[in-house]
Amino acid sequence: MGTVAILPVKRFDTAKQRLRARLGEPERRELAEAMVADVLAALARTSALAEVIVVTAEPRAVALAAAAGAQVVPDQSERGQSEAAQQGLRRARDDGHDEALLVPGDCPAVSPGELDDLLERARSRDHPLVVIVPDRHGTGTNALFLRPPEAIEPAFGPGSYERHLERATRAGVAWEVARPPALLLDVDTADDLETLRAALRERDDLAPRTRDVLRGLAYATGRP
Repeated sequence: MGTVAILPVKRFDTAKQRLRARLGEPERRELAEAMVADVLAALARTSALAEVIVVTAEPRAVALAAAAGAQVVPDQSERGQSEAAQQGLRRARDDGHDEALLVPGDCPAVSPGELDDLLERARSRDHPLVVIVPDRHGTGTNALFLRPPEAIEPAFGPGSYERHLERATRAGVAWEVARPPALLLDVDTADDLETLRAALRERDDLAPRTRDVLRGLAYATGRP
């Protein structure tokens, strides 16, 4: 049945805790919601995807998913990104999907063109495959393509890039590394936020919701 994108989303009021020194809870919540909305909009315009699944216990994310035409899987355990990803992968297998693309909710600059190119490259291989997209630091994982969906068990968090390489190697599954530029730009720290802000100055066609929030934050704090 083709490729499904799986987007785990934690509750917005607990998101982006590492930005506490820069942003208060209302601002972090607003930013998290805007980033998820932009990621969902990009997924909805990605022609290579058959379906989008959002795994969440956040009511606002449920509403955003419905507006974007995505399926929602309730996050029953709320035990983090890896467990939410597993719940999405189980639904993907139950629905008969051959491939899964795990994507984060904090890479708002991702473009449909980048995602289509990533999936086209993966589909040019006709064997079980893991494709790992690292973060810009080369230590975390910003996206994970799995064919079949059970190729490896995802293990996100610090050091996940190496863990995913090791799991693919142990499973005997071919693996590749891809670096779509905008998909490298996740937001965890104040430095990440400034890097994203600079990238969006160069591309006025990306991440409109996040751009608006950042513009409002800049106005409120007097930052450029």
